[in-house]
Amino acid sequence: MLINLSKLLSGDQETITEQVTLEMEAFVSSIGTFPVVEKRSFPLKVSKIGADKFLIEGETAVTLDIPCDRCLTPVKVEIPLNISREYDKNTVEEEAEDENLIVGYNLDAEQLIYCEILVNWPMKTLCTEACKGICKKCGANLNHSSCTCDTVELDPRMAKIRDIFNNAK
Repeated sequence: MLINLSKLLSGDQETITEQVTLEMEAFVSSIGTFPVVEKRSFPLKVSKIGADKFLIEGETAVTLDIPCDRCLTPVKVEIPLNISREYDKNTVEEEAEDENLIVGYNLDAEQLIYCEILVNWPMKTLCTEACKGICKKCGANLNHSSCTCDTVELDPRMAKIRDIFNNAK
């Protein structure tokens, strides 16, 4: 969604408030593609605070389907977005993240929300605190059933001794 800032840039208005609705159906990044489960419309306020400086403010939340870090089960994760960002047209060349935020006289709200999701991405996503994960050998989800794999982890420093016993048999 593009927000026209021409009245703000020309000096006719000091503040613009637009109702923004997220249009993306999935959040796509270098770590994967995550479906957007829930999105809310919210007021986005753009205020002029200097000759070529703007303050962009808004508050919303986006719910994404993110796989559990242990068992890969999809988990609905709400990511709160508290947007409060100063934008200076004179220093945009130095900051690569703001490069596509304002193009001409338009603010790209979709790009703004994308950047905010990246900044607020959770460090770890778990389906439950007691998640057992998946078996390293067969790939079974240990939350649903146990597997019959040998789970004994031997010390790698003892590999030579293990080989001697295996050859003796």
